[in-house]
Amino acid sequence: MIAYIKGKVAEILEDRVILEAGSMGYNIFMPMASAEAELRKGDEVKLHTYLNVREDAMQLFGFLTRDDLNTFKLLLGVNGIGPKAALGVLSGLTADELRFAVLADDVKTISRAPGIGKKTAQKLILELKDKMDLQEAFELKTEHVREAQGKESELSDARKEAVEALTALGYSGADALRAVKKVDMTPEMDVETLLKAALKNLF
Repeated sequence: MIAYIKGKVAEILEDRVILEAGSMGYNIFMPMASAEAELRKGDEVKLHTYLNVREDAMQLFGFLTRDDLNTFKLLLGVNGIGPKAALGVLSGLTADELRFAVLADDVKTISRAPGIGKKTAQKLILELKDKMDLQEAFELKTEHVREAQGKESELSDARKEAVEALTALGYSGADALRAVKKVDMTPEMDVETLLKAALKNLF
């Protein structure tokens, strides 16, 4: 019914964002790890949405990428997984991490997601494995790495150095980029200060 909503981030709450579009404020539940890393109040953003209709409520779930939305829908197809549980999985794992964990029978990684125990992780693997393809997983991962590198090229020299330092410390490029982007950069901030602030965002 609603493919996406384009608007301005009015508020970022504990489990959702309020997106203002066309003089209306939409409550949109999101994977908050990505929301907090990528969004700031006042940002113009396009969220791919899923409308969940219940007897007592209608809920909107939003995602920054179509891939995350498609992964969310896949998770909803697993017996016993509802919207909140599916959102929990995508709050703890990226779509790429989930795909590789499913294809590798990696119960431990999937169990890291909030509210997902060992039995549920095993069920996810069992029901999703036939719906995922290793070649496609590699292609999507490569595409996402290129996108992250494109975003990195738009950063200032200080931010680039901080991202490089974090990846040298063993953090993934995506995590390093998110941590650095969350820091409110000031003109007098040097690389060392930026790095210390970014590290705090990784704990």
